[in-house]
Amino acid sequence: MSERLEVVGIGNAIVDVLARVEEGFLARHEVTKGAMTLIDDAAARALYAAMPPSREISGGSAANTIAGLAALGAKVGYVGRVRDDQLGRIFAHDIRAQGVVYEGPLVPEAAANGAETGRCMVLVTPDGERSMSTYLGVSAALQPEEIDAALMARADWLYLEGYLFDLPAAKAAYARAIAAAKSGGGRVAFTVSDPFCVARHRDDMRAMIAADVDLLFANKAEILALYETEDLDAAAVAAARDVEMAVITLSGEGALVVAGDARTAVPAAPTTLVDTTGAGDLFAAGFLAGLVRGRSPRDCARMGCQAAAEVIAHIGARPEADLRELMAAAGL
Repeated sequence: MSERLEVVGIGNAIVDVLARVEEGFLARHEVTKGAMTLIDDAAARALYAAMPPSREISGGSAANTIAGLAALGAKVGYVGRVRDDQLGRIFAHDIRAQGVVYEGPLVPEAAANGAETGRCMVLVTPDGERSMSTYLGVSAALQPEEIDAALMARADWLYLEGYLFDLPAAKAAYARAIAAAKSGGGRVAFTVSDPFCVARHRDDMRAMIAADVDLLFANKAEILALYETEDLDAAAVAAARDVEMAVITLSGEGALVVAGDARTAVPAAPTTLVDTTGAGDLFAAGFLAGLVRGRSPRDCARMGCQAAAEVIAHIGARPEADLRELMAAAGL
């Protein structure tokens, strides 16, 4: 029998293209500050051509979390759809090199219907805020038959991202993955991803969360949007009715863990803000790394805050420091 995996993630497999820009660049190119906006192929080409020198890093929300887990020594796998083109091959090589079990799917040109490997233009303004314009390419069209049920059944935790909710086939793929993971004794974690994503898919998200999700990740804006309230306490109560545990990140104020009537607040770890890209992704990585090691909710949240603090101290959504050494230095 194949070895168990502690976490298997599924999400949009994309390449991040990161650049520093002034505030005026956002206005000139009609980029919504602080949000993730979906764009088509033509808009992606135009924005990419206008960008200043940039860095290209394989990414995607769930992929970043899985990479962070691998850096923390967890046994992990990932499913994300790329085209068998240059960027797709770069993505596959990069994530495998980090010790992640990854088999694609890699879509041949003939089956891609003209779509390419997805990419996200991440524009970082001087205040450290990131504004993302995302061309999903082939990643969004994940098909149910592309989910390896045997891989899902090996997972102790299945980790899903909200960004993949934009096509019905991908939602069906999630349903297949959840059923296979639960048949193997696994549990399900879900990250809401973005308030705009909630606005597009609130009903479907709420139904899946209530029926299938054990652990919910969201930031303050996302949890308020999900439960249609301006009151964080009310949102926490609603989340506690839906899931066994909800983790709400609060930017510079740290994080709140909600489990039934229990509330555990953890402060943010000290850091210097350079780029908020990947903060939530790495928080989830730190939290899940603690969870699979049997740590307390407080320690899991502290690990999440430490991982998030590392990633926002530099450009890019992947850790540059040794996360295991970082945790050890923090007594974790």
